[in-house]
Amino acid sequence: MTIPFYARSNFQTLLRAAGDGNLALMECLDAVTGKPRYVICAVGRHDGDYVFTPFGHLADGNPYDAYLPPDPEDPEDFVRPDAGEAS
Repeated sequence: MTIPFYARSNFQTLLRAAGDGNLALMECLDAVTGKPRYVICAVGRHDGDYVFTPFGHLADGNPYDAYLPPDPEDPEDFVRPDAGEAS
């Protein structure tokens, strides 16, 4: 699978911000659920004010339970939680 340009571009911006020491972790509320989220932000300046650009939030609980990685046997698919189970 090809990672889209916007995601690669945002990742490069995040790396630059980290290298410059311009990252922040902010507590925000999820716009849909209203629950607290801990959001990774790049920090910039505009007209003398700080500007926080959100890039994503930290996973609740165990992040290994939150995501399915690419399938090493098929780069066009993902590892499935039911893989290997007999029907």
